[in-house]
Amino acid sequence: MIRERIEEQIRAVVGDVPFVVARADSVAHGDYYTNAALVTKTDPKALAEKLKVEGVEQIEVAGKFINFYLSREALIPAEQKIPQQYAGKTIMVEYTSPNLFKPLHIGNLIGNILGESIARLLEKSGADVKRVNYPSDIGLTVAKGVWGLTQTKGDPSDIVALGEAYKTGHAAYEDGSAKVQIDEINTALYENSNPKWSELRTEGVATSRKHLSELCKTLGTTFDKEFFESESGLLGAGIVRESIGTVFEESEGAVVYRGAHTRVFLNSRGLPTYEAKEVGLFDLKSKAYPDFDTSLTVTGGEQKDFFAVVFDAIKKIFPDRTAGKNLQHISNGFLKLTNGKMSSRLGNVITGESLLADLTVAARGREDVAVGAIKYTVLKSGSGKDIIFDPERSLSLEGDSGPYLQYALVRARALLRKASGATVTQFITPQSKTLERILIHYPEVVERAARELEPHHLTTFLTELAAEFNSWYAAERVIVDGTIAGYTLSLVKVVERTLSQGLNLLGIPTPEEM
Repeated sequence: MIRERIEEQIRAVVGDVPFVVARADSVAHGDYYTNAALVTKTDPKALAEKLKVEGVEQIEVAGKFINFYLSREALIPAEQKIPQQYAGKTIMVEYTSPNLFKPLHIGNLIGNILGESIARLLEKSGADVKRVNYPSDIGLTVAKGVWGLTQTKGDPSDIVALGEAYKTGHAAYEDGSAKVQIDEINTALYENSNPKWSELRTEGVATSRKHLSELCKTLGTTFDKEFFESESGLLGAGIVRESIGTVFEESEGAVVYRGAHTRVFLNSRGLPTYEAKEVGLFDLKSKAYPDFDTSLTVTGGEQKDFFAVVFDAIKKIFPDRTAGKNLQHISNGFLKLTNGKMSSRLGNVITGESLLADLTVAARGREDVAVGAIKYTVLKSGSGKDIIFDPERSLSLEGDSGPYLQYALVRARALLRKASGATVTQFITPQSKTLERILIHYPEVVERAARELEPHHLTTFLTELAAEFNSWYAAERVIVDGTIAGYTLSLVKVVERTLSQGLNLLGIPTPEEM
């Protein structure tokens, strides 16, 4: 990349000191700027005079900063190569991971969208990505649902009936009227000691998994591995018991870990908590992918403190397996309505499936447009930030939306189809230079998004690109009397390729027509 050539030239003059070469905040200030003179306390004019960079036609001093303007030749669209910053690295990305035995919660949908985009960005940057899903198929949530089915007499093959059963069980557990019974069911499910309850659990879990599989297919997600709490729970409990006295201690009948704050890993009934299940999960994951370099877990931001303690405990239990490894929690935000955060524990439930179904209807049956609308809304903000979802705005073709980006891509593809029968000339269109100056930064944007694990950098870039392309298209007669400039044709091709590849990295469908 030309940015790297600028960096090399500056480093040759000032030495190996920290400085920045980045995209200028406005095309009026060039294509790149550097703060090298500021950080090295060098005369910027003297430094600028020493810099000779291939592809830079003008170097301008602005205060303590130096601006670089690329030549027309350097801006000519070419294949944008993404820096392979993760080449040779194996990265596990765990995301979605819903509680089964009820419809997929909207929070799991958001986690899926963020996790899938992060996985794609890492793959594009050279990583060997292992996608992991960790559904909860046993535990108190399932016990509430099983108890609820015994009360509602619902059909465990009906996902809606499972949702109603869970709500019934949760309410009865919270008000205390069925707490003892549900705790007994929870224990019996772990022990597989009650055939009736175990059968209800098996049927309900199968129903939930079927709906999860269908939704993931719609969202474009395929997992490499699935691990279940029924596997990790008992495994983790055994590992925790073996570590009592070294990593864990007994306290009032429970087994706890005292880290940044104290957390229970085995409750007073001897059952594994979510903390112990994470220990078992790490054992399973690290055996499946022993050569991993980084393990990312994408869940709600409210679990930040949970994972800080759990990862600390895991590092002490498995020092050999975690040495030199990165265990990291990535927060996803909550999708909010005007009445606050949605929760499957409340009566006013919006599930992942119902949200996509409603959007598909609003998009006149275009599921690909509905998926683009919700994914863009989730990914345009930084990870961990809450999302205010406006269905009407999310489907708008007037900018700042997934369909707006999809429509720009469709327009570029329509131009290319029309140009396939046109005569190509060598005329260079002078109005296209602003568009070029956006395109040149695509590899750097992908590099940053992958490095920071923040897809919103790419979302912002693609929105800017689509807006400039649409403005250029409105002002420019691209095909005139059956002819098109060769340069213009190559420019449209790069726009199409960049939008297509960028949308794919966000997990947004790339339609041919709209």
